[in-house]
Amino acid sequence: MHDGPATSATQTQPETRNTRQAMVRGWRQRCPNCGKGPLLRGYLKVRDDCPVCGEDLTPQRTDDGPAYLTILLVGHILGPALGWAYAAYEPDPLILATVFSVLAIALSLYLLPRLKGAMVGLQWAKRMGGFDNS
Repeated sequence: MHDGPATSATQTQPETRNTRQAMVRGWRQRCPNCGKGPLLRGYLKVRDDCPVCGEDLTPQRTDDGPAYLTILLVGHILGPALGWAYAAYEPDPLILATVFSVLAIALSLYLLPRLKGAMVGLQWAKRMGGFDNS
């Protein structure tokens, strides 16, 4: 006797991943899965896999996202600071331009790899792209 439609093998939902934890690990330039292995090889090159846990990191597709976020943050931090410094101290424009150019470069170099790591962590946690098979 048949009680209803036959069900195929039950599909299990993949376990949820902690997005905040993965992004913090990425910000620290660590593997979003284990948090121990280095995420980057060099300044911005993402490793193919984690040397500690073996997590495949090749599906990441950050493209221009980290650069865009870096420009957005640096501009929103240094833009108002530039206006404030000029109004408060009235420095020579050449000195102001030199100081803020150095600050912009330093802040950009600091933020870029960290934002790239955070974006890789977000992609991993949300199973974007090829991370859905992991």
